[in-house]
Amino acid sequence: MEEIADVTDITDITDVSESAVRAAREVRVVFSRLRRRMRESYDPGDLTPSQTSVLSRLDKDGEASVSDLAAAERVRHQSVAATIGVLEDRGLVSRRPDPQDGRRQLIFVTESGHAFLEDRRRAGEGWLTRALEDNCTEAERRTVIEAAALLERVTRS
Repeated sequence: MEEIADVTDITDITDVSESAVRAAREVRVVFSRLRRRMRESYDPGDLTPSQTSVLSRLDKDGEASVSDLAAAERVRHQSVAATIGVLEDRGLVSRRPDPQDGRRQLIFVTESGHAFLEDRRRAGEGWLTRALEDNCTEAERRTVIEAAALLERVTRS
């Protein structure tokens, strides 16, 4: 559910090399497939992608109000409220009063929620570790590490 804020139509780009266009396409396709395969490596625990996205956002960004989450997820307040209700029923998130504004509630990830996310991350990373070990040479794994550093630099530009 992660979205890019500034999306440029590739047809509007006229002064880029063919290799840049091909690299962008290849990275997009490979990352899409990689995400799908990593998701297959763990039990989603009956969470929808939207529920998982909200839980992950809270884990990454810290506590937030339902309104803040709705804006960040680019969905309606009511949708996030329903999502939070499910996550709360599962014991993955909880609420507390906002110390700055007693009328608001802040949503935060519980210990169970952190454990749930950590189990998912461990399962995905475990699958990928095994796949890299079984299918790549040491030199190829070093190339993957170097490529990851390059892609990290691109994301920071």
